[in-house]
Amino acid sequence: MKIFAYGIRDDEKPSLEDWKSTHPEVEVDYTQELLTPETAKLANGSDSAVVYQQLDYTRETLTALSEVGVTNLSLRNVGTDNIDFEAAKELNFNISNVPVYSPNAIAEHSMIQLSRLLRRTKALDAKIAKHDLRWAPTIGREVRMQTVGVIGTGNIGRVAIKILQGFGAKVVAYDKFPNAEIAAQGLYVDSLDELYAQADAVALFVPGVPENHHMIDASAIAKMKDGVIIMNASRGNLMAIDDIIDGLNSGKISDFGMDVYEEEVGLFNEDWSNKEFPDSKIADLISRENVLVTPHTAFYTTKAVLEMVHQSMDAAVAFANGETPSIAVKY
Repeated sequence: MKIFAYGIRDDEKPSLEDWKSTHPEVEVDYTQELLTPETAKLANGSDSAVVYQQLDYTRETLTALSEVGVTNLSLRNVGTDNIDFEAAKELNFNISNVPVYSPNAIAEHSMIQLSRLLRRTKALDAKIAKHDLRWAPTIGREVRMQTVGVIGTGNIGRVAIKILQGFGAKVVAYDKFPNAEIAAQGLYVDSLDELYAQADAVALFVPGVPENHHMIDASAIAKMKDGVIIMNASRGNLMAIDDIIDGLNSGKISDFGMDVYEEEVGLFNEDWSNKEFPDSKIADLISRENVLVTPHTAFYTTKAVLEMVHQSMDAAVAFANGETPSIAVKY
């Protein structure tokens, strides 16, 4: 059996080598290049391909992979919105993702960033770096005094709720598909409008499916409290970023935390130091004392990376053996 992996980063190599050591019967080859119509030929002779990328899995890409005999595709990430499923079905692809690798990684990052915004750590750090050790005017707020609206109560959202409850915050939640545990706690409100009206801070944990595209826009922001805090570590397309910037400019949004960006491909995970920065909106946001930007690193922990590699490799083996792994994508 042979598995070929695309886009293997240096930080993934230890996890991949660990997996290989327990599966000596499987031949594994890999590249740092992403899967494209041109690089598909690298998987020639393999039983399955393992991938992680933000580029679209287009008809052209999937066709090129199938032409070298590979129709088992295991994603090392959760998102599947960049797959041409119509083409995948026509080409008889088996596809898996890693829906749960470490909910704690994203939830912890989101709540740490929310806490930092409340305590104004960015402004305070900048003062301290200049040896200005005066307190005022960087006075913070306590998490326990906030009502936090959690949109999306899947695996990540539920961990975030536990963290918030540990701080003593009041939580209100909304989900089109309620969770029994959260419902039993009486945390759900009936509509997003109701959540917006109550929440001092809004945290997003929903997928970037078409129905959620730009759900946080000028209309939604207008329904929120004056001085609301917004934290998004889910998908960049949930935000109408121009409307977020307008809200920051007007003061309607007091603070904003983002780990994802709709136009992040080719921007995030690149070194722009000593170069012209290509995105004026992100440059503007990064420069603000009341905005925290991270480049899609909420997931980026040793535990999460190990799970993403191991689960995707296990699924690739299962596909190659004619089995259906538990993380197979049904489409």
